[in-house]
Amino acid sequence: MKAEEVLNRDDFKKCLEFHGHLCPGLAIGYRATLAGLDRLRESRSEDEEIVAIVENDACGTDAVQVLSGCTFGKGNFVYKDHGKSVFTFVSRASGRGIRVALKMDAFQPNERHLELIDKMRNESASDAEKEEFRSLHRKRSHDLLEMPLDAMFTIQEVDVELPEKARIERSRICDQCGEPTMASKTVMKGERCLCRDCVSES
Repeated sequence: MKAEEVLNRDDFKKCLEFHGHLCPGLAIGYRATLAGLDRLRESRSEDEEIVAIVENDACGTDAVQVLSGCTFGKGNFVYKDHGKSVFTFVSRASGRGIRVALKMDAFQPNERHLELIDKMRNESASDAEKEEFRSLHRKRSHDLLEMPLDAMFTIQEVDVELPEKARIERSRICDQCGEPTMASKTVMKGERCLCRDCVSES
């Protein structure tokens, strides 16, 4: 499918609206999520039917939330701080897990792109360089939206231990700051019930 066709799809527009801008990371997350759900033969999770495990906190994870319906609030969006463009989708109904990992050579910014990324990050880019950066970012995003799936990802079935379903539990008042805290997240220090913030400060 051509990039322009993807950009006009309702599901991609929802990802773009949620994330705020077009970028290679969003394109990666979009393609990875569709691939994972397709292999699982599952559609968007209305409740906790699917669990998504992401191994980075970059742009692509926004597409995962929009397309899969997995969110922190529902307890079926799991973040692992591994710094990898790896996305795993698990069906609670079947128990099957699909791991989608970006291949090393699928997205490698060239030297100029990397230079512009650094300049954007440290806010030293000129107006002309900002426009060049945006142009390169759009081009690479389009490339990723059109790339054959097997050139982009390694996709494999995996066994994953499913997290517990989200629990609703009572709060306890922290004896130091007075704020209500999920009971399972409090720590007893002597005879005082403390939230984790207050434990780290004491």
